[in-house]
Amino acid sequence: MKLNQIADNPGARKKRVRIGRGIGSGCGKTGGRGGKGQTARSGVRIKGFEGGQMPLHRRLPKRGFRNTAFAETFNEVNVGDVQKAIDAGKLDAGAPIDVATLVKAGLLRREKAGVKLLGGGEIKAKAAFSVWRASKSAVAAVEKAGGSVKILAPAKQAPGEPKGKNARFAAGLDKPKVAEPAPKAEGKAEKPAKSASKDAG
Repeated sequence: MKLNQIADNPGARKKRVRIGRGIGSGCGKTGGRGGKGQTARSGVRIKGFEGGQMPLHRRLPKRGFRNTAFAETFNEVNVGDVQKAIDAGKLDAGAPIDVATLVKAGLLRREKAGVKLLGGGEIKAKAAFSVWRASKSAVAAVEKAGGSVKILAPAKQAPGEPKGKNARFAAGLDKPKVAEPAPKAEGKAEKPAKSASKDAG
């Protein structure tokens, strides 16, 4: 046996099917894509579409909820970033650190619903924080350095204050439409009275 006579066993390598090479190839003309149209083109994948039947994501029952309507978006700040700002002289560790000082130092772009303090990094300075939320690791790191974390309470709604759609109505944003008056019914024309001469005849 020579090197040029070495080959795989019969059937070890399957020959690749060549698409669209005539009707005699067994996979010519439309090449297994069906007729013309959107589904015969490349790059067309309609997510969740199952040919017209009820798709799976609509056959299954709904579960859970979404809190997008009432979710609170907090700015997140790590204690390590605060320490870097203190080292750079952008923050004063002796003054209370709140959302206004963080925005002024450039750690936050703008105020949102509040600030959440996270425990990423390391803090060595003794600082007093006033934030809306704080993770357990962040509180432990700040207290270990001798600082404190004050959790600000969310602004509570005054008792009896309208909320939701009622609040918009109280603010004059959603005023109910006044019904138009009903059109007046026009009187029918009266028929002329018959003459006495005709009655006598």
